[in-house]
Amino acid sequence: MADADDVRRLALALPEVVEIDSDGFDFRVENKGFVWSYPERTPGKPRVIRTDVAVLFVGDEAEKQALLLGEPDLFFTHPSYDGLPLVMLRLPEVSVERLEELMTDAWNMRR
Repeated sequence: MADADDVRRLALALPEVVEIDSDGFDFRVENKGFVWSYPERTPGKPRVIRTDVAVLFVGDEAEKQALLLGEPDLFFTHPSYDGLPLVMLRLPEVSVERLEELMTDAWNMRR
């Protein structure tokens, strides 16, 4: 089980990572985001920053679909992310080891 503190610790252990001021977490490398808190939007309500859900850069649509179909308990998406190489990750459902692997992959793809 992972949480926002694990995201922060793992992200800051990677070279050249910058944390952007946020109500949750937001990490970038070379000015490109690779992991951040999910800004949940519900029609008619203010946006809510979810620190129990991480948005991860995954590189391309094929990888996105593989994660969504292969591990639906961990990953989901939202129509506002259609066509973007991003998935949402339920942090309470993922191990810290798997989170580290996913974040390192995202970091590598954004460098």
